[in-house]
Amino acid sequence: MIHAQGVAEVTDGDFGAEVLGERGRPVLVEFTADWCGPCRQLAPVLSAIAAEEAGRLKVVQIDADRNPATVARYGVLSMPTLLVFRDGEPVRQLVGARAKRRLLQELEEHLDAAPAAAGAATPA
Repeated sequence: MIHAQGVAEVTDGDFGAEVLGERGRPVLVEFTADWCGPCRQLAPVLSAIAAEEAGRLKVVQIDADRNPATVARYGVLSMPTLLVFRDGEPVRQLVGARAKRRLLQELEEHLDAAPAAAGAATPA
């Protein structure tokens, strides 16, 4: 599997705990596969976002070929598919690789709703 550095891998077995059980910050799940070229292009983008937005966003990936139950549950048909979950519910779906800047723009509304990192000033 293509591992994006700093991005944890989840499975059918721990998806509930790692993704659906996360509270307070959104979770970006990448559905990926070894044979997926665009997934390889997206790996460094997800690694960078995972590092830069760790306080506001949890980033994980799941291998679609090895975890068919989760793929079927969310109707994932293409790789890569990115699903954003908030408090256990999917709130956004994005299909295909994209540049970091564009992905951050598309995630912005979900990041803004997340609590600010510790020590950050909150707008009045």
